[in-house]
Amino acid sequence: MNTFLTKDFLLQNDFAKKLYHQFAKDLPIIDYHNHLSPQQIAADTKFENITQVWLAGDHYKWRAMRAFGINEKYITGTATDKEKFLKWAEVVPFTIRNPLFHWTHLELKAYFGIDEILSPKNAEKIYEKTQKILQQKTHSANGLLKMQNVESLCTTDDPVDSLQYHIAIQKDAAKVKTYPTFRPDKSFAVEDVKSYNEYLKKLETASNLSIKNYADLLTALGNRIDFFNENGCKLSDHGLEQLYFFETEKYDISSLFDTVKNHQDLTMDEVAFFKSKTMIALGKMYHKKGWTQQLHLGAIRNNNKRLLSELGPDTGFDSIGDFSQAKALSGFLNTLDSKNQLTKTIVYNLNPADNEMFATMVGNFNDGTIKGKVQFGAAWWFLDQKDGMEKQIETLSNQGLLSCFVGMLTDSRSFLSFPRHEYFRRILCNIIGTDVENGELPNDEEFLGKIVSDICYYNAKNYFNFK
Repeated sequence: MNTFLTKDFLLQNDFAKKLYHQFAKDLPIIDYHNHLSPQQIAADTKFENITQVWLAGDHYKWRAMRAFGINEKYITGTATDKEKFLKWAEVVPFTIRNPLFHWTHLELKAYFGIDEILSPKNAEKIYEKTQKILQQKTHSANGLLKMQNVESLCTTDDPVDSLQYHIAIQKDAAKVKTYPTFRPDKSFAVEDVKSYNEYLKKLETASNLSIKNYADLLTALGNRIDFFNENGCKLSDHGLEQLYFFETEKYDISSLFDTVKNHQDLTMDEVAFFKSKTMIALGKMYHKKGWTQQLHLGAIRNNNKRLLSELGPDTGFDSIGDFSQAKALSGFLNTLDSKNQLTKTIVYNLNPADNEMFATMVGNFNDGTIKGKVQFGAAWWFLDQKDGMEKQIETLSNQGLLSCFVGMLTDSRSFLSFPRHEYFRRILCNIIGTDVENGELPNDEEFLGKIVSDICYYNAKNYFNFK
């Protein structure tokens, strides 16, 4: 038996246990940022085995397997699904103190009732047991979401997406509410001229507009924002190394666009200017729609060029960057705020050294118009583990208002990842409960329980205004 995952896992005092079990545990989940497939939700996909729903696309697990010396054949290669799972099981016992150890066993228990440490000794039995369970209707794509009480979720979608699967989901009341999120990063990725011009052709088709100049580009993006908005979109998202900001009109943006359209490269500084101006233009459009913009900052991607060429992007070769963030973030937010065009904004930080900077920066742009208008977002990617969550919560508490926080998200490609919300809720309750035990907060269950419930569910529900 897996004795460490008790009902009071991570809850180290009586008050923390009360907060979790009475105020957090049973709340619905609003997962406002993930990378799940809307096609699989629309089709209510049944997965053939646990490898398909658990290992496919999960670069957290892939990184651990490579570190353990597992051949790529068993990670992203040609091995059978069963062989890949058995190799993952070899690694699991040695992931101790990595969040994968906790996540793995929380997920096995939550979805399959398996309360054992996964290892080579029981891997084949667990593979066969989960394979049978996954054929039940309760464990289809929507079934898995409903098991974790997911009320609504937001996928991540390119402006050229037809949203056909979102539209199908919205017509079926039996499906979990699924909203698109506008992710236009490719629309200003002018550093790669060939790929950018290929993307422009797709955007022309999607927007039914010939993009001859920069003004046409913005019109096309505006058309797609209108389309996304008509189909339930409430958020945009940007995954960037850093923002860029220029005090002056250093270049002519239209001329830069013409250069790229003519298949000529820009300088690095010109690329930064193009990105900066386009991000500001998009921010104004989001404000008109009342959307929330999300800024994921600080990842340095595709570091291993050899394996990138063999396996492609999003396969586990990204890491934390050390970009200078403060001045450009300030300039970007201030440019929009100065014209009263700053929409609700969530900023996610990947480098923990920047936590205090991010937390204090967002505080500059909370103007009293909306509760928690600008947010220091949840611990993200490499930081969405126990230590990272605790540091984000502590920093937000010290520099802002934890009580206004819109809480956790999965940022995941797996339908089995939703116990991460449980993980977050337990950590949150333990932090607050420990303060009570230490005499640093009042012993008031109703008061603190309401704050916990707000952070875990109600703040997000009110902030995003999902129908």
